[in-house]
Amino acid sequence: MSAVHAGVRAPGGRPSVPLLAVAHGSRDPRSAEAVSAVFDRVRALRPEMDVRLSYLDHVAPSAEDALEELAAGGAGEVVVLPTLLTAAFHSKVDLPAVLTGARERSPWLRVHYAATLGPHPLLLDAVERRLAEAGAHAEAGTALVLVSAGSSDAEANAVIESMARQLAERGPWGEVVAAYASAAEPTPGEAVRSLLERGHARVAVSGYLLAPGFFSDRVREQSTAAGAWVVADALGDVPELARVVLERYDAAVAARHAAV
Repeated sequence: MSAVHAGVRAPGGRPSVPLLAVAHGSRDPRSAEAVSAVFDRVRALRPEMDVRLSYLDHVAPSAEDALEELAAGGAGEVVVLPTLLTAAFHSKVDLPAVLTGARERSPWLRVHYAATLGPHPLLLDAVERRLAEAGAHAEAGTALVLVSAGSSDAEANAVIESMARQLAERGPWGEVVAAYASAAEPTPGEAVRSLLERGHARVAVSGYLLAPGFFSDRVREQSTAAGAWVVADALGDVPELARVVLERYDAAVAARHAAV
C-alpha cells in the first residue's frame, strides 16, 4: 500500500492526516518561492507528516487539483489550511466553495478546515523579527506603520488595527498605526506622512504580508516616497510562521478527534 494511500505514519504508528496548505498565489515567482520555503521548514519540523501546497490562483497546483489527487490516491481525510494572514473573502467564500465541490466529487474524503494563520501572537514576533533585521527597534522616537494587503472585509481590517495596538503595547514605539496596500485607508504613504506631520522623528514600516510580490513592492515604494526611515521585508520564511502552521494543523486534528 502506498504512503499516499495509507497516510504517513506518525510516531505512535497511527497514520497522520495529510496537510494541504492553500495559499493565495501570485504571478511574481518570489511569492511561491517564499511560501514553499515556509513549508519546507514545516516538513523539517514534522517529517512524518504528508505536507502539500496548493494555490487559489496563478500557480499550480490549484486547490481543486490537489484535493482530487489526494482523493485519487486513496486518502480518507485531509486538513486544509488557508495559508492567509487574515480571515476575509478568500477564507470565508472562495475556499469553502472549493471544499464543497471536493466533498461532492469525493464524498469519502473527510475535509477538516483549519483556521487562517492570523491573527496569532507568533506573527507579532515575526513582524518584530523582520523589523529588527531591517535595523528598527521599538523606541520613543520612532513610529511604526503595520501594513496589510487590505480587504473589503471590515473585520479583517479590524484585526490589523488590533495587531497595531498590540505592537504598541509590546514596545515603546512613539506610535503604531495600521495601513493598507489596497481596498482600505490609510495607504502606507498616507500613514507615513501623517506620522511625520505629527512630529515623529522617524517612521518604520512593516509589511504584514506573507510573501514578497506586488503588494510588498507597493508598500516599499509608497513608504519610501513618503519619507519612511526603514521598510521591513514581508514575513516570508521565518520560524514563527512554520510554528503557526503546525499549531493550526494540530488544532484541526484535535477538533476532528473530538468530533468522532
